[in-house]
Amino acid sequence: MDTKQLLTFKTAAENLNFTQTAKILNFAQSSVTAKIKSLEDELDTKLFERLGKKLYLTDAGEQFKSYADRLLALTDEARLIATGGG
Repeated sequence: MDTKQLLTFKTAAENLNFTQTAKILNFAQSSVTAKIKSLEDELDTKLFERLGKKLYLTDAGEQFKSYADRLLALTDEARLIATGGG
């Protein structure tokens, strides 16, 4: 899993809309879908449930969100330290 996947997941989990996520991240909507699918494949679990046009986090998605938030925060902190900003 990489930072772009985590950021895509976090943004999608907050918006529950892949199209809106794509606009926020300046990605193509298909790229958002591919990143989420790749992350779900890597974790071997569904993070989102798609019911018609509605998008919901699964229980696993809810649990994973807190880890994604922490991983992204640690990544930002590490980047800051590495660049001498902290």
